[in-house]
Amino acid sequence: MARSNLFPDSPSASYQSGSSVTTVIHRAYALLAATLLFSALTAVIGMRTVFVYQHPFIIMIAAFISLFAVQWTGGKNSAMAIPLVFLFTGLMGLSLGPVIAMYLKLANGPEIVAESLVGTAAIFGSLSLYALVSRRNFSYMGGFLMTGLVIVVLASLANMFFHLAGLQLVIAGMALLVFSGLVLFDTSRMVNGGETRPVIIAVSLYLDVLNIFMALLEILGATQGRRD
Repeated sequence: MARSNLFPDSPSASYQSGSSVTTVIHRAYALLAATLLFSALTAVIGMRTVFVYQHPFIIMIAAFISLFAVQWTGGKNSAMAIPLVFLFTGLMGLSLGPVIAMYLKLANGPEIVAESLVGTAAIFGSLSLYALVSRRNFSYMGGFLMTGLVIVVLASLANMFFHLAGLQLVIAGMALLVFSGLVLFDTSRMVNGGETRPVIIAVSLYLDVLNIFMALLEILGATQGRRD
């Protein structure tokens, strides 16, 4: 199978062929920006598509399948990883559409969505910039962050049955902390050469951004949301 020039044959081959960490950073952020814009477009489509409202689980299952496909093809350095990344992020945007539409129905919904977007940009931008400039190795946070992520997932699954508003707010707060930490962790992996495949880094950072945004929506919606 043909290989995309985004992928080095191996981490060592990457440096031997002259591909620098700077090049990986530029390509990863370029792909991240493109996928975020594509997700924004599909989110608008999702807000207006009846199928997305009626079959959210089908969209999410397809998104998870495409994510696994991205990880597999990315690990194999396959050129198919790029279109699969856009398939995955497009599906995530579709699933996000009805959620955003729900918040927009609040009396101050547009302000909440706007504040969440600005907050996400501020958190991601500042943490990612710090990791880039300081070049600190945050790999030591990996175990702690993975434990926190498992707790967030399990608590979210449990609250699907209990429907406790207070618990959901706590979960959103934990998710905000965990995914903020993952921004440092993932950026550090890229800066320090622990991961040299721009596609894998871009998807990791995309998930960090998406979950920070969702956590802020939950928190601001619960604390500031006003109904007519």
